[in-house]
Amino acid sequence: AGLPDPDLIIRTAGEFRLSNFLLWQAAYAEYYSTQVCWPDFNEEELDRALKAYASRDRKYGGVSDGEPDA
Repeated sequence: AGLPDPDLIIRTAGEFRLSNFLLWQAAYAEYYSTQVCWPDFNEEELDRALKAYASRDRKYGGVSDGEPDA
């Protein structure tokens, strides 16, 4: 629909499964899971997720220079 693929997917309520949500579009997205349920997800929780995302070294499917090729 002309929208860019997501960079970050936030999953609430401590869930780690994706349930095939945006399966192809999220191939290179970063995932963040929080124990907070959706009704309680507020600006403070969003800030936590964004800080965690900002601290990650995104590789877009690649490996670090120090890692051997598989």
